[in-house]
Amino acid sequence: MATGELACTYASLILQDDGIPITSEKISTIVKAANLKIDSYWPALFEKLLERRSVGDLILSVGSGGGGAPAAVSAVPAGGASAASAAAAAAVEEKKEEPKEESDDDMGFSLFD
Repeated sequence: MATGELACTYASLILQDDGIPITSEKISTIVKAANLKIDSYWPALFEKLLERRSVGDLILSVGSGGGGAPAAVSAVPAGGASAASAAAAAAVEEKKEEPKEESDDDMGFSLFD
């Protein structure tokens, strides 16, 4: 991670924690107070990013990878879940197959050859 990116990340977290709106000027002020020299485009990039997404949302989405199976969509109102959707979710879990272990017989030799 680049020094500028890391410095702007920490500055954004500080501003969010204090409840201060995150702007490129405020990010630059914090970075300068830390005696760091970064490229001038970093604070503006972070400001544009954080206009669209809140820091809280970004923090809460850490660790949620994108490699999982798609979630089952049900027509149940947002207030509750049905037994059918629970059964569908269980069926998706059961469909995951474990990789088949290769045996020595498949390779044409055995342990005592």
